[in-house]
This record gives sequence, C-alpha cells and structure tokens, in this order.
Amino acid sequence: MNPLREWLAGGLPIADGAWGTELQARGLEPGAAPDIWNLTHPDRVEAMARAYVEAGSQVTLTNTFRANAIAMKGDLDAVNRASVEISQRAAAGRALVFASIGPTGKLPMAGEITAEQAHAAFDAQAASLAAAGADALLVETMSDIEEARLAVAAAKNTGLPVIVSFAFDSGKNKDRTMMGATPEAVAAAMVESGADAVGANCGVGVEYAAAICRRLRASCGVPIWIKPNAGLPAIEGTAVRYGATAAFFASHYSALRDAGASFPGGISHGTLRVALWRRLLSLPRRLSSRRMDREPLQQHCSARVPRRQPKRLRHEQLAQCRLKGDEKSGPGGCCGSAPDFIRALVNARCAAS
Repeated sequence: MNPLREWLAGGLPIADGAWGTELQARGLEPGAAPDIWNLTHPDRVEAMARAYVEAGSQVTLTNTFRANAIAMKGDLDAVNRASVEISQRAAAGRALVFASIGPTGKLPMAGEITAEQAHAAFDAQAASLAAAGADALLVETMSDIEEARLAVAAAKNTGLPVIVSFAFDSGKNKDRTMMGATPEAVAAAMVESGADAVGANCGVGVEYAAAICRRLRASCGVPIWIKPNAGLPAIEGTAVRYGATAAFFASHYSALRDAGASFPGGISHGTLRVALWRRLLSLPRRLSSRRMDREPLQQHCSARVPRRQPKRLRHEQLAQCRLKGDEKSGPGGCCGSAPDFIRALVNARCAAS
C-alpha cells in the first residue's frame, strides 16, 4: 500500500501552518532567507515546529521552501539536511515530516532558466531531503505546470511519496494559478507525472478552498492536500498581514472534509509570489500570451495594495516584498499565532467526528 494511504487510514491528519511569520515572530529579520536559520538558529526553528506538533499537527514541514540552487546560495545540502533533522526532533515520533520544495522563483517561459537547470536544482534538493530521512516530499506553491512536472520528476527519483500543491489565486473566480492553470488541468498533469497526491496551498483564503478541493477531487483519484491562506493579505508598510481569525479558519473544516480534503492545514501568502507577479507583468505581450492571462495578474497585484495611494508608492511597497523576504508567509502575520489556527482545526475535527 502507498504510505500516504496508510497514513490516511486513521482519519484526516492535520498538517501544520505558516512558517515564515512564526520565524519572524522569533526574530528573523525581514529580507532574510528563513532557510538559513536551519544552520544559524536551529533552536528557534525547532521551537516553532514543536509548537505546531503540540498544537495537534500530525504532519510538520521543513524550513526548506527556498533551499534550491536557483532560489538561494550557500551550503544547501547542509541547509536541507539540518531542517529535516530539526523537524524530526520537533515531531518526536508524534508527527510525520514532509519536506518542503518550493518553486525556483525564475520563469522558464521567459528564458531565465532552462528546464535542465530547474530539474538539477530540484533533484539536488530532493536528494538531500530524502537522505536526511524525510517521510515524504511536498512540492508546494507552484503556479506553472511545466515547472511542477520537473520538480515532481526529481522528487520521484528518491522513492518517497510525492505531493504537489499549487496556488490558485487568479482569474475571475480565483480558481486559476497565476499562469492560468485550472484545478482540472493541474490534477490531470500531476497524476500523469506520477504525483502521489495533489493539492492547493496559499490562494486567496480558506473560504475559496472547498470549491478548489472539490474540483481537484473530481479530477483525480489521489489524496488531496489543502493548506489555504488565513484570509486575504493586506500590506501595512512593508508587512503583509492576514485578517482571518482562528475560529473563522476552523469553521471551514467540515466544508473541506466534505469536499474531499485528505490533509487539511493552514498557511499564509508568500512574497516570492509578489516578486513573480511583478516579473510576469513586466514581460512582453508576445510571451504573456503563451500560457497565462495578464488581466488576473494585474487585478491580483493591485489588490494587494491600497488604491488610494499614489501609483508610484504602491509599486515601491510591492518592490520591498522581494524574493529575499519571507517566502512562505511574507513579513507580518495573522490574527492569532499560527499554532492557534492548527489547534482550532484540531478542535473542529473532533467536533465534526
């Protein structure tokens, strides 16, 4: 039996929540790569992961979202291995460790990197995470199907279960990735690529997640991973904050369960995606017409900043939310700590059972 099926046999396991905002609450400077803390502040990373496990998370991730050779520099093998070991210590046998693999932050469609470069980066990261003892690999916050294919292919080389998750936050109904991919297209392509589970993370809020989950479930027969945002983000200075409360977030548990979610959890939005929006909007139309719709991207970017401000100031604010920032959650936070959201989800699961 596929390990994922075995893990699901006892009911829906609750995953963890945002990492970046929690690390910033523990002293991570805005603009610093969270991943490097695996080497410089392992005790703080472990404390954060342990807080999720103590809140009831049965799956905890690793602090490795950016730790590929295209997104960051340094001793990435050490960064990746250390994070798995940190999460394992925090889990202490009470939770599974799914190792995080994020996008490269580059646009193959714009010629910024080649498919070979992307695959090599994903392959090296996946190998390090697997060698350190991760239970599964999570390819997350993807927008481009082709980049996700490369990541899944690299992850499958390890022999571990592979989950791939996309961010659906664009289009009229907020049901497409910023590259224009629908849940149906994502599910078909990822199952064809060999993914053991597919899903959605980030996006525009938990209130949209059940509809996305339902469409993913109807399009494939593999488990569904769901980790939506804690509401819509708002920019306050250089900080990105989320307004949903833990109670509001947990109130959607039954809807997610009924829609077919296998691994419910929570997360916040990423400044990596803000940087990508800006780059996409700057592309020539001859490139943008290939696989994406510019209008949803423009709507999505402008929605992140108050319109009453001068256009130049809005652009300057967005420019400060760069790839170097908190890639998984952005600077800022939610109404209540992220473990509070997980604790509320666990309580909602108990009440619904």
